[in-house]
Amino acid sequence: MKFLDQAKIFLKSGKGGNGCVAFRREKYVEFGGPNGGDGGRGGDVIFRADRNLNTLIDYRYSQHFKAEAGGDGKGKDRTGRSGSQLILKVPLGTQVLDETRTKVLVDLVESNQEIIFLNGGNGGWGNARFKSSTNQAPDYAYSGQPGVEQWVWLRLKLIADIGLLGLPNAGKSTLLSVLTSARPKIADYPFTTIHPNLGVASFEQREIVLADIPGIIEGAHKGTGLGTRFLGHIERCGILLHLIDINEENIIKNYQIVREELKAYGANLDKKLEIVAVNKIDSTDNKRVLSKMNELEKFGIANVFAFSAVTGEGLKELKRGLFDLISFDQAGDDNLKSCNTDL
Repeated sequence: MKFLDQAKIFLKSGKGGNGCVAFRREKYVEFGGPNGGDGGRGGDVIFRADRNLNTLIDYRYSQHFKAEAGGDGKGKDRTGRSGSQLILKVPLGTQVLDETRTKVLVDLVESNQEIIFLNGGNGGWGNARFKSSTNQAPDYAYSGQPGVEQWVWLRLKLIADIGLLGLPNAGKSTLLSVLTSARPKIADYPFTTIHPNLGVASFEQREIVLADIPGIIEGAHKGTGLGTRFLGHIERCGILLHLIDINEENIIKNYQIVREELKAYGANLDKKLEIVAVNKIDSTDNKRVLSKMNELEKFGIANVFAFSAVTGEGLKELKRGLFDLISFDQAGDDNLKSCNTDL
């Protein structure tokens, strides 16, 4: 399934049905009178969050959505049928923005959450509504209210417990594949990940959701590489797992590059709880691993993990650390915020 995190669509709620002009005509009824029924109400446009969806691809090729109009009223005081509601299912974490993409109109962050976005038009009154002592035979009725129409943007921000980030080829996709059943593209060249991936990791009868986003490079906030478009997918993550390749010559500089891009992006990403881990320790000797770990600790980064996603060395410790961190974070332990380093 293709991943799509933005889509522009046109919405229109249903028009209300027209009121009816009718008069009672029965053979043995001496006095007739108006008996035109009201029009039915137009259908509403509703957004519903579905946790089983993780892409907006359904809105790429079909972009116009209209709710059903209400039925017209009929004689014998019969009200027209109400139009069916139009329910649009979107992934959990979807935002609905105005056409300019500057204002968030709806934010769907709970499973099965429903929002009536556009109300259908009211049905028009039939002529029976206008009967009075001074107007016993009204020959007019109201038309139904028109539906409401609007262009909107849908923007998906994935909801996950932990967001994976780092420079290209830091091993994020490989880690996601060994911790979860996700199967992201893995190759030995930069930017193999071109869209976010989600996976569910299990440990001691607990589960957490991890989000892997494309690699960040220096100047990403200016549009270099894949830019910072996908950083929005870790805005909702409680914790960031920052991966660093142990083979990089200057790991402090590489760490700072990513941190600076988070800061330049905004949305308080640089203030999130962070855990740092060095990957690919199978490709070097223990002396180099210890040296690089010491560099990070001297720089002020506490609780650094070292692991190999290929051989599995140190993976269990990392996994336990992630789950413990999630538990403490959900409990509101402020002491764990010492994992962050302010640049």
